[in-house]
Amino acid sequence: MCTGDCDALIEYTYKDGFGWPNGVMQITCPCNSTCTLLSVEDATIPYTDTQLPTKEETMEETTVGTINDLLTPYQPDMLVTYKKISGYSDTEFLTDKVRNIEWELHNARTNSKIASALTNKISLVKDIIVEAYSDSDDQETLRSIAEALEIELTRDVEWSATIEVSGTIQLDLLADSDTDVEQEIYDNLYVESQNGNIEIVDTEVTNVREN
Repeated sequence: MCTGDCDALIEYTYKDGFGWPNGVMQITCPCNSTCTLLSVEDATIPYTDTQLPTKEETMEETTVGTINDLLTPYQPDMLVTYKKISGYSDTEFLTDKVRNIEWELHNARTNSKIASALTNKISLVKDIIVEAYSDSDDQETLRSIAEALEIELTRDVEWSATIEVSGTIQLDLLADSDTDVEQEIYDNLYVESQNGNIEIVDTEVTNVREN
């Protein structure tokens, strides 16, 4: 069953050893959502001498419409054992009825939509606070709102700095007699920050000289 918005009920047929439950496979619905396994049923396709349709022949089209058209009967009270995904904790297997799992999936989708909507609203509140903060006469209230919503109040400040650097370079007198020391410094000297909040946008090395 798809855990996304399309609520698709999908049936897959796998060769032994390649799918559930022998192998490990993550199925993705065409709507790009992950799928949850509801049940597994072994199936053996009997041998037949019936000739398969050729490319020129038109195969019969089958359309799944209502619950009565399902190839596998819908059993809402059937018990299903599934693996609970909970991050990096130990693997846990749960058993529940299909109807209860359906409601859990529905509630999970609903909660996900609510969380997404709230996240977008908090982002809008952050933009409003950041824009109004510097000119506000009640910055304390704005800070309280930001703390309640766990919003980080930050602003980007453009800066420039001049650094005087001195050092040594070791040259091989036999192999490096023609080394351009100034060009070596220009090509290999760079600046980095030890603070994650400081971003080095551009560096330029100038006035290199040999003492």
